[in-house]
Amino acid sequence: MVREVAESCVDGVVMEMVAAYCGRFYAAKPELAARRIEAIGFQVGHQLTERYTMERPRFSDHLEAIKFICKDFWSELFKKQIDNLKTNHRGTFVLQDNRFRWLTRVSIDPSIESMDASENDSATLGDSAAQTTSMLLYYPCGIIRGALTNLGISCSVTADMSNLPACSFVVRIKT
Repeated sequence: MVREVAESCVDGVVMEMVAAYCGRFYAAKPELAARRIEAIGFQVGHQLTERYTMERPRFSDHLEAIKFICKDFWSELFKKQIDNLKTNHRGTFVLQDNRFRWLTRVSIDPSIESMDASENDSATLGDSAAQTTSMLLYYPCGIIRGALTNLGISCSVTADMSNLPACSFVVRIKT
């Protein structure tokens, strides 16, 4: 029996989690909120990888594990594969999702971002929207790091959202 959850429910839970940690729990300490959101993602990624690799043999190298994340793991989470994978063959991988589902409904007006805050209070709103969007990405970074850690790969994961709704996740393997 396959258990599934509606995408809208997952989207809502993720957005509410970010809002709660950024607004209520750690409003004055955004770096603490970011660490907590990433830690929750880490735990989720760790547990999901345990489930998805139960019937598989261990991966022989880093590239094989990263390919698993890009194809099978991402397909389970988002019903699509990562659009592009790049590597420098020295422990850095860039996973590109051209239409990252959690960013498809996010819009940040570029005219708001470029305005002077003294001219218009909406500039603060634009900064807040950009900060909330960047906080949202700590969760999938944690999921990826948790999944790779469970596969025996110690790494750090960062995200770049310079071209919404596209998103790049940079994985740096720790040696």
